[in-house]
Amino acid sequence: MRIGAIVLMLGVAGVTFGLFGVAGLQVALRLREVDVPELAGQTVAEATATLSEAGLAVRVEPLSRIHSTIPAGQVVDQEPLVGQVTRSHRNVKVWLSSGQSAGAVPSLLGQSERGALARLEEDALGLLGVSEIRSGRYASDAVVAQEPPPRGTATAVSVLINRGERGATYVMPDLIGVYASSAADVLRARGFRVTQTDEYPYPDPRVGTGIVLRQFPRPGFQIAHGEAISIEVSQ
Repeated sequence: MRIGAIVLMLGVAGVTFGLFGVAGLQVALRLREVDVPELAGQTVAEATATLSEAGLAVRVEPLSRIHSTIPAGQVVDQEPLVGQVTRSHRNVKVWLSSGQSAGAVPSLLGQSERGALARLEEDALGLLGVSEIRSGRYASDAVVAQEPPPRGTATAVSVLINRGERGATYVMPDLIGVYASSAADVLRARGFRVTQTDEYPYPDPRVGTGIVLRQFPRPGFQIAHGEAISIEVSQ
């Protein structure tokens, strides 16, 4: 009987210790969670100090954003948002304002379409339009003209891109994750033949219908003008 009582007491003590351990772990995890403070309108130095007091760190994103009221160089947006809960010692991403005035237009001549779009985004400028020519005098997929010209001021820029002569080869873009209808419209406008082969149910409910799941040719492959492209989409 005494042995049974001792075993019972040890069992109860073990369960109690385990419950206290779980509770202690939950408390420790809560203590490591902090509320994200408001950073809008602060300079990088001020945001760094504010986040440091909250046990967080700052990460400045390279692309600035035009804002009508927040001066250039101050925080215009953040992630996570103010009031959200995050773990301590995590980074908070911030985007700085480029001010409300139009930015100076960079030179895009000779850049690829992707490079030109990246530069416009970096300078917080919009893309007003894309026109195309086919010529052997310029590099394929290169910007050959722009409006307004470099060193002007604007909020958006139009570009003229050389698509190369007929028979030139192109690099197959990555279509995975984009809407099949939009991708097909763009490719067909460029002279390619796009066919949808099959539809597949996708187990992730966050993935909607009509999203490209597979493609052929694969991204990065060289393709000729007018070549067939097949895609498989989510159901």
